[in-house]
Amino acid sequence: MPINPQRMLADLRELRSLTSDEDGAQRVAWTPTWLKARTWFYEKLKALPVTQHLDAAGNNWVTLPGKSEKTLVLGSHLDSVPNGGWLDGALGVLCGLEILRGINEDYDGKPPFTVRLVDWADEEGARFGRSLFGSSAFAGTQTIGADRVRRDRDGVTLEDALQQCGVDVEKIGDASVERGDIAAYLELHIEQGPVLERLGLPLGVVLGTKGVERHAITFHGQEAHSGSTPMGDRRDALAAAAKLALEIRSIAGRHADAVCTMGSVKTFPGIVTAVVGRCEATLDQRDLNADVLAGMYADAKAASERFAAEERCTVEWSKIWNIEPIPFHPELIALCDEAVREVSGTSHHMPSGPLHDAAEVCRAGIPTVMMFVQSLRGISHNKIEDTRPEHLEMAALAFDRLARKTLGWMANA
Repeated sequence: MPINPQRMLADLRELRSLTSDEDGAQRVAWTPTWLKARTWFYEKLKALPVTQHLDAAGNNWVTLPGKSEKTLVLGSHLDSVPNGGWLDGALGVLCGLEILRGINEDYDGKPPFTVRLVDWADEEGARFGRSLFGSSAFAGTQTIGADRVRRDRDGVTLEDALQQCGVDVEKIGDASVERGDIAAYLELHIEQGPVLERLGLPLGVVLGTKGVERHAITFHGQEAHSGSTPMGDRRDALAAAAKLALEIRSIAGRHADAVCTMGSVKTFPGIVTAVVGRCEATLDQRDLNADVLAGMYADAKAASERFAAEERCTVEWSKIWNIEPIPFHPELIALCDEAVREVSGTSHHMPSGPLHDAAEVCRAGIPTVMMFVQSLRGISHNKIEDTRPEHLEMAALAFDRLARKTLGWMANA
């Protein structure tokens, strides 16, 4: 039977009313409100002939057994950032639920392949700074040693928070057992950016997630009195950093989809009467092409050394974190394109700048693709996050078509 996009919208609005306040969504992972959202979700499953369990990392798996154990997985996350939007993550989970309902009806509870829906645990990393927590455990890229000691702003460790939710941090790697028999993974998400709205398009096909290079950069100059030190005698570390902050815009501008962001700057001694002797900054660079990403890193490093010399300073770089670009499966991209065109009449291919659980699933060697739906004003992680209802309905119809096409592809894969 055709799915019911209006029912999906009703579910999303019900979840919003249950887990949001005047400041936005409050479904931060490992908190009572997040657990309330999951309990609400369990109630929605009772009408379906499915099994449900939590894996070792707290990921919530819902399984509709098929005639074959070969499995299609639909996934996203119910957790949000503090004061977040009503659609980020939740759309993918509740659209997946609606597709499970439709497949169950169509095949009288026994589809040709097993279909699973997963609500990944702590995609956002909002409380402890560890994004993609559950999906990285699934993929085998978890970092238990570093994660165990992470603390939130109140000093609570991630290990303790997990324990309160029934998860043993030492065993999260056991979540990898869920990878067995998975033939394909599909994820629907709001774009979280302005591209589709600017193009006047409701839906987009995601080519992959951009690689990330994230570094800490420290410029060393000389602290000096702001009143008695002539401008020509200064070794101003902030001046060198400021030049780099402007230069990264032109570095990114040489490539169509690249982005560079200097997101934080700290000055020392940080007082109004002193020339800055040390400036600590962070740089985040992203692109879907690994060669472009490497070139941008090299360009920024060379620029920082040039600006340091101009200001008679020195500069040091240290890596914070990086992840390679993750291209999605070409055949699933083609199926996604077909589904989007059939529903909306046109298609746009684009990379994802934000990371998603789909990237970790893809890193595990599982054929993967994502679909985007337009975000109004390009705003996300904010209480004003929104998408037109008609676009949400189109997304549900297109994602359902993608799921059905993928089941057909699995029969021949």
